[in-house]
Amino acid sequence: QVELVESGGGLAQPGDSLRLSCVASGSISSINAMGWYRHPPGKAREMVAKITSGGSTVYSDSVTGRFTISGDNDKNTVYLQLNNVKPEDTAVYYCNAVRVVTMDGNSYPELWGQGTQITVSS
Repeated sequence: QVELVESGGGLAQPGDSLRLSCVASGSISSINAMGWYRHPPGKAREMVAKITSGGSTVYSDSVTGRFTISGDNDKNTVYLQLNNVKPEDTAVYYCNAVRVVTMDGNSYPELWGQGTQITVSS
């Protein structure tokens, strides 16, 4: 069984920095891509950033230049560095993994973490 476990959310003031981590636990052979999505209050869930196993990244326009996604393939972990956070970054942040294959040959098209809350307020 594979599980995504996020950590690092919390309360921040505008201009602060935060770092989110997400570990894919289990006997994993490969993960095609991992990423972060967020669900702001009263709005639809949106993609924040994604990274492939090869290191290619995609960011939403709203976080470009402020957030940085990185990954460690050996640790099946993805990070999101959030700098200069704004009140509009307030949301539940979800980790996502695409095309996860386990050592015993099981394949998961997509997995989601349980979510971690980030609240940006002065």
